[in-house]
Amino acid sequence: MKSRKLTVEGALEFTPRVFEDQRGLFVSPFQGPAFTEAAGGPLFPVEQTNHSRSRRGVLRGVHFTVTPPGTAKYVYCARGAVLDIVVDVRVGSPTFGVWDTVRMDQVDFRTMYCPVGVGHAFIVLEDDTVMSYMLSSSYVPENELALDVRDPALALPLLDGVEPILSERDHAAPTLAEAKAEGILPDYERCREIEDALRGRRTSAAG
Repeated sequence: MKSRKLTVEGALEFTPRVFEDQRGLFVSPFQGPAFTEAAGGPLFPVEQTNHSRSRRGVLRGVHFTVTPPGTAKYVYCARGAVLDIVVDVRVGSPTFGVWDTVRMDQVDFRTMYCPVGVGHAFIVLEDDTVMSYMLSSSYVPENELALDVRDPALALPLLDGVEPILSERDHAAPTLAEAKAEGILPDYERCREIEDALRGRRTSAAG
């Protein structure tokens, strides 16, 4: 399983080996030893898994969680294709405001690890696309926040010639600058502390 560090600090891409024969294929989108080697520690304890199905043109995000408690995600595309996007919304992060993308599909089965406090979005490229998530915390509606995926300051890549399909919440979401002014964005150092605790890693202060 190959790994790659993304531009957003702490975010990772993984590409598993796909085994194909006359019966079909077999793939392991998550592999513990490979993750631990790339991330410097084990994956978080999984508290919830999510499954979504979307049509072409759907744009979900940019979503993030109130921190604390914060949520880390491990995401892959089980069917179809998306452009998956991670956005650093952690105030104080060395990559604050930076984003990166991973094309996910049912050919290569690439995955993305989104650390605590970052924003996540994806653009659906094919009808009947299925996304699968592992999450470090359970869904709590009042803890789920969003940023405007069309924020010109972020300049996220969108589908040319396709009117994006957004939820009402995503339509009304604030820009990154507005969210920062409101004080609702996660703090980078606090996010790192929470992530270290989730994944059983000792912080630098603890040695």
